[in-house]
Parts: sequence; C-alpha cells; structure tokens
Amino acid sequence: GSHFCETITPGHSAVIYVIRGRISLPTEAGGIDQLGQDQLGVLGDGDRIELTAEDLATRLLLISARPLKEPVARRGPFVMNTADELQQAFSDYQSGRF
Repeated sequence: GSHFCETITPGHSAVIYVIRGRISLPTEAGGIDQLGQDQLGVLGDGDRIELTAEDLATRLLLISARPLKEPVARRGPFVMNTADELQQAFSDYQSGRF
C-alpha cells in the first residue's frame, strides 16, 4: 500500500519496469492500470508519476530521458536504428567482433 510520487521533466519520455511485486497507477482515462513483475509500462505525457505498491516486496525501475527522435529497429538483444545495422550487429556477434 505504499504510495510513490516522482517528478518527470516535461517533454521527457518515461517508462517503468516492475522488477518484483505489483503496482497500480492511474490512467489518463481516469481508471487504474496494474503492472506486475517483469512488465514494462510506457508512460504518457505529464510532469509526474504517482503509483501505489501492492505489496512490501515491490521493486521497480523508473527511467525518464529526453527523446532521441531517431528510428528504432530491435531484434533479440540488439537495438539499432536500421535493419541493416541489426544484421551487422548479429554478424559481428557471431564472428566474435562484438
């Protein structure tokens, strides 16, 4: 039942990852959303986040940063800007150059 509130810099993107436990947070539509262990939530616009931990063992990671505004290509453990860069990353990894 612990309550958590943190300021987010306006214009920054933010995500929350639940490491352990379960959280409840208000939605933009006025409802309540829940995230559990190993779930990731992408937060909407706003200048703060408020949430409630559902148990004492809850642990989470909150990440907020200025958006890069670059294309994103992802597959497996790699995140790059293009499919060609992804292929190069896999090739480098498989040949031991990564």
